[in-house]
Amino acid sequence: MKTVLIAEDEASIRDFVVINLKRNGYEVIEASNGQEAIDNFDNTDKEIDIAILDIMMPSVDGIEVCKHIRDKSKRIGIIMLTAKTQEMDKVTGLLVGADDYITKPFSPSELMARVDAIYRRVSITSNLIDNREQDKDSIIILGEFNLNLRNHTLTKNNEPVVLTQVEFQIMEYFFTNPNAALCRSDIMKTVWGYDSPVDDKIVDVNIHRLRNKVEDDPSSPKHLMTIWGMGYKWIE
Repeated sequence: MKTVLIAEDEASIRDFVVINLKRNGYEVIEASNGQEAIDNFDNTDKEIDIAILDIMMPSVDGIEVCKHIRDKSKRIGIIMLTAKTQEMDKVTGLLVGADDYITKPFSPSELMARVDAIYRRVSITSNLIDNREQDKDSIIILGEFNLNLRNHTLTKNNEPVVLTQVEFQIMEYFFTNPNAALCRSDIMKTVWGYDSPVDDKIVDVNIHRLRNKVEDDPSSPKHLMTIWGMGYKWIE
């Protein structure tokens, strides 16, 4: 069963999200504040596929909940609910492990497009991880990096690099297009499943996170290069 944890202190918004999720075949676990969200996540016997977290919540805010959940699971998809005035909070959420965000107010179609896109990624990843059979075509080797497409792992000099699902998909896109300049809109469409110029920061923040994980000196990258005014390139 597709399962979503929704943490939102405004009952009207939470009810709106729950109704639309259930209409589209999702099982929902509700929380009215951050601490309740953490407790529900830690204590449920269900496998939660997606967490939808309001940034501004009493007791424990959405950023702290996001950090807690991401520390426990690299597999789960995380979407932040934000207000238009919370630009820095959006970036912070992405930096601590969120995969996407939705700005209030939002429509049912926007909500479900984001949720369905995240769920497809979670589902594909789970199916790959469950199948441990290896074959030579599932591995891409670029210099000191080894990207395994079947079990979704990356190693650098034979040492594991821990990635979220979004980070892995970005790396897969780069590794299947080495030395090619990739524009932000193409990265958005390939990884998130949509193209929206207002969401460019999602790409930029994830590149920042990746540089901190794969580069010896993130401030002077040798592999993950910026193409100013366009996007990014992976240099072998």
